[in-house]
Amino acid sequence: MNSTQDTAVQTLDTEDVPHTEARHREARVPAGLSTRLYNRDLAPTKREGRSWTAYSIFTLWANDVHSLGNYAFAIGLFALGLGGWQVLAALGVGAVLLFALLNLSGFMGQKTGVPFPVMSRIAFGIHGAQIAALIRGAVAIAWFGIQTYLASVVLRVLLIAVAPGLKPLDDGQILGLSPLGWMAFVGLWIVQVVIVSYGMEMIRKYEAFAGPIILATMLALAVWMFAQAGFDIAWSTGKDLSGGAMWLHILGGGALWVSIYGTFVLNFCDFTRSARTKKSIVKGNFWGIPVNMLLFGAITVVLAGAQFKINGHIIESPSDVVASIPNTFLLAAASLALLVLTIAVNLMANFVAPTYALTNLFPRRLNFRRAALVSAVIGLVILPWNLYNNPVVIVYFLGGLGALLGPLFGVIMADYWLVRRGKVNVPELYSESAQGAYHYAKGINPKAIAALVPAAAVALAIAFIPVLAPLSSFSWFFGAGIAAVNFYVLSDRTRSFEDVDGEPIAVPAVH
Repeated sequence: MNSTQDTAVQTLDTEDVPHTEARHREARVPAGLSTRLYNRDLAPTKREGRSWTAYSIFTLWANDVHSLGNYAFAIGLFALGLGGWQVLAALGVGAVLLFALLNLSGFMGQKTGVPFPVMSRIAFGIHGAQIAALIRGAVAIAWFGIQTYLASVVLRVLLIAVAPGLKPLDDGQILGLSPLGWMAFVGLWIVQVVIVSYGMEMIRKYEAFAGPIILATMLALAVWMFAQAGFDIAWSTGKDLSGGAMWLHILGGGALWVSIYGTFVLNFCDFTRSARTKKSIVKGNFWGIPVNMLLFGAITVVLAGAQFKINGHIIESPSDVVASIPNTFLLAAASLALLVLTIAVNLMANFVAPTYALTNLFPRRLNFRRAALVSAVIGLVILPWNLYNNPVVIVYFLGGLGALLGPLFGVIMADYWLVRRGKVNVPELYSESAQGAYHYAKGINPKAIAALVPAAAVALAIAFIPVLAPLSSFSWFFGAGIAAVNFYVLSDRTRSFEDVDGEPIAVPAVH
């Protein structure tokens, strides 16, 4: 830091900390940076130590795009009456939009090297950023538990198929799960905790391992179903849509596809902070979003069309296809692949975000590993199967929090790209100085809150008021757009901003 910055930031807050512990922290935290805002896991990553390549980013999407939930969504478009090419068109619209949005979000992480909770400090203030981080973390932590439960159901069925003697353990209930259900849930829970405890690099390696397995499995299922249907499929259900109704469903499907990824476009910087170059982000996103999503769409059309051709029924997800495999060995192999997939999706979509959110909330007490354990424990004690089986919780609590993701994205993107034009003073993201660039009013930016609240109200209204139901597919865009415009109008666009990289100055970066 230069001398001006040195005088502007406060000294370390080590009161009420034992002397030896305070000295230990001072050795790790640069003078002038607050221990309430900084630890090694929140610090910017070293450029020379970044290990995420285009392939790393591609495998994120190779796993997440082919999640069971996404297949259920795409098959739902087929069930609504969209034909094969129309399903592909809907997914194509969503893919183009996502490619652009994810690049904008990803570039922020690659430039600054900071995770989403720290990135949020730019727009919301050093303390106001907790709002964005906790909303994103709360959504993820609930879905982490739910997805682990859904994976445990697959594992439970697999265990009984392979070892029928375990069937008695699937009778009775303890807090809503059978003994075998508990064994399956806790087993998968432990596997995920162990992987995350080794940090983001282990997650990268797991995603790289899982990606090819998932692609091969889904392609194999599609080929098998195509053969079962006599190498011919139904291209629609016979409820063919046309005209305005058809295009409304296509555009609505594309918009919903973006909404599904509203979590990722918000905290994609958690991953791209370790990306080597912008080119690696663009290349990984190109192969992982437009190209991979069209492959995903083709597999969806084949699976749904083949099943409809066979017996006039529409499957709900690829797990239905797996359950119908007559060979026990092949069924077990396919089920294991689905478990590998579900863990991969859960790690990236629902584990990283709450881990960083908790680390940001308690940087003195929690590092990445401890925060991962805390978020996993919360995901366990909320008994997520009860949440999943409660429509009120899913629709109003998780749906309500999800509706806020668009407005959050709008504020952050408008601030970074339109107002600041990509200029960030990274060291001051960790400073509590009243003169700091991101201190605003006691650490909270009132303009960001003023922009967020009305946009959030509109997004929630669209999501829950029946008369506005026709607009529900586009709620994410309404929320993001209104928040972005609000923030842009409220901001002082004549002000010049300082662009200071965090790594070459006084912020020790993590490897």
